[in-house]
Amino acid sequence: QFEMLEGAKSIGAGAATIASAGAAVGIGNVFSSLIHSMARNPSLAKK
Repeated sequence: QFEMLEGAKSIGAGAATIASAGAAVGIGNVFSSLIHSMARNPSLAKK
């Protein structure tokens, strides 16, 4: 039973890592879009 618990912990840690990576990709996409929009229309940037 102890071995099963250790396996479940490893699976949970892996799932949490994958979820964190997905969130990081989403945040990267948001800032990438911001940079692209500023490059296309520089008047949007605060002066």
